[in-house]
This record gives sequence, C-alpha cells and structure tokens, in this order.
Amino acid sequence: MRPWIIDTTLRDGEQAAGVVFLRADKLRMAKALLEAGVDELEAGIPAMGEEARADFSAILKACGHGRVLAWCRAVESDLDAAAASGATRVHLSFPVSDLHLSTWGRTRPWVLSELRRLTALAAGRFSFVAVGAQDYSRADPRFLRDFVSCVAATPAKRIRLADTVGVAHPARVARDVAELSALAPGLQLEFHAHDDLGLATANSLAALCAGAGALSLTVNGLGERAGNAALEQVVMAWRVAHGGECGVDPHALSSLSALVAECSRRPVAPEAPVVGSAVFRHESGLHCAGLLRNTRSYEAFDPALIGREREPFVVGWKSGLQSLREALREAGVLVDTASARELLPLVRGTARSLRRSLTTEELLRLAKTAGPCSPLGQA
Repeated sequence: MRPWIIDTTLRDGEQAAGVVFLRADKLRMAKALLEAGVDELEAGIPAMGEEARADFSAILKACGHGRVLAWCRAVESDLDAAAASGATRVHLSFPVSDLHLSTWGRTRPWVLSELRRLTALAAGRFSFVAVGAQDYSRADPRFLRDFVSCVAATPAKRIRLADTVGVAHPARVARDVAELSALAPGLQLEFHAHDDLGLATANSLAALCAGAGALSLTVNGLGERAGNAALEQVVMAWRVAHGGECGVDPHALSSLSALVAECSRRPVAPEAPVVGSAVFRHESGLHCAGLLRNTRSYEAFDPALIGREREPFVVGWKSGLQSLREALREAGVLVDTASARELLPLVRGTARSLRRSLTTEELLRLAKTAGPCSPLGQA
C-alpha cells in the first residue's frame, strides 16, 4: 500500500514564527495541494477564533469535507469550535511526555481518562477522529505503550506519533513504529517529524519503511523553529531512493514550493533539496564533464521530473575546459580546444578576483578580447 499523505502547511506551516496566511492564500494552497495529489489537508485550528473558523469553513466549501481535517487540543471547547466551523474530521492532540505533562499541569491518569472521554464525544459529532501523541519521542516508553493501547480501544481511526522537537533518529523511529504498530493493528499509524536536528526527512522515510501508513508534511518544510518534514523532499526521496510512489505528482512540486514561498513570504534557500534554485546548477569542471557524457552522472533525477528545466553550466573559478566550451557554445560561440585552454586561466582568474561566477556577457567579453581565444564561428 502506498502511504497516505497529509499536508499540514495550512496548520503547522502557518505556526512558523511571523507567517500569516490570508484566506485567499489558504484557498490557493489548498486547491493546489489537492490537485497535486495530496490525500488530506490538516487545514487549521478552528479554536483560534472567529477568523480561523471562517478560514477553515471557506476551505471546506472549496475542497469538500472528506479531505479536510481540523486540529484540536485535548479540550472539549476545541471540539465545539471544530463543529462550529463545519468540520467532519478532527485530530485530538494529547501531551504524552512527562515534560509536556508538567508544563501543562496534567498527569498520566488525566491523559488516559480524557482520551477515552473525548474520543467518545468526538466520535458522536465527527465522522473521523484521529489522536496525536505530542512529544512522543521524549515520553516514557511504558506510558507511551499504555497510551497507544488505550487509543486502540477508542473510536479513533488513526494515531500520530509526533516528534515534536525533532530529537528522534531514524533507527529509533523505525523501532518505535514497528513496536507501537503491533499494539494497535487496527489503527493507521501516522508519523509527524520536525527538523530541529535535520532528520525530519530521514525519520519520515524510516517510519514508512517500518510500516507507518501515513505521514504529515509541509511544503518547503515550513513550520515552527527549523520546520517540519518537507513534502517535496519526502515525495522525491521515497520515489528515487526507495522506488516508491505516494500519489503526489512530482511535476507539481516546484510550483507548490513557489506558491508556498510566496504566500508565507519565506524564500526558499538556493540549496534546498529538490526545489532550491541551485540544485541543478553545476560549475565544477569534473562534474560538468561527466554531465556532458551522461546527465545521470551527477544528478539524482532529471529536473524535468519536477517541472524544471536543465540549467546552463555556471562559468567561474571551478570551471573546466569542456564546461567552458559548452558554455560558449550555449552562448552562440564556438572555440577550439586550444583557444579554450588559453581562455580558461583568464576566466578562472577573473571569477576568483570577483569572488563569483561570470555572467554570459562577461564571458563573451573575455573570449572576444583574449586574442588566441577569439571565436571561430557562430553556432
């Protein structure tokens, strides 16, 4: 079975400090996510207030009830707010680590008692109820097992293991998912990763390999602190590294990334995996020479797979002979090997002094004034 993909950009993504999505933004993103093949949207927290409820209701109207879910704390008033927004699917989040229990003035018996009460109440008001184990990765393993076993006896249909501050590692995630799944074989197990230690994508993949049926992700990894597991990274890693499919169209990933970057006012780093502007950009002479022979030599996948075009080689301090000739050819100028060999030190020296790569105009100017490097003809 392919994994069930839940996008929480509209909920956990918006929780990133300083990010505010307008209702129009939310609708654009929600529609684009569903069109791309995301299975479900965790679309907001109705308990945040009237505006949040109105936003959630607008998403429901535009996208339908069957694929939109409301996030709730483990309090009855949050269920009331979700119902008032028109939600038919809810997620109830419970603190399970002793650290979080003490922070919120709760106890283990309170968690198990409220788990039974609130899931029963929610099941009478909503068609789908999911339960979250918040800060699962810092919970006492014995209590975590008790919690999961208790969830299995409730009307809940899915349980989320939330690595709330991103401190789990792949080997542990795989072990936890396998062990806890065995305690609740009738429940779909979902994994929710944060990227505080840069492990969110790896942890999400480890969860899938260990038998998790669902993942919650955000576009661009948008989220609190270092963010969440990035939708585009997990989709492509699952496809390329594991040979799996998850139903999300890879051709949509670049446009989704650009849309979320625009709406969040959070630009994507050039080196961001999969969707960064520089991830198909090459300057190293060795790499460029390899790519001219076989594009797979130094690329994990074809940029066209995610709706990108292959970029011209960057010309600079690290350029080699073949890449220099190719860059000139792309610019409409042919030079022979001997002329290019004479030009190369000038190109490298200029780039080094400028501490950057050269523009096409700068390259052509050097080729024109280099004497023995004069163009031999037009391509």
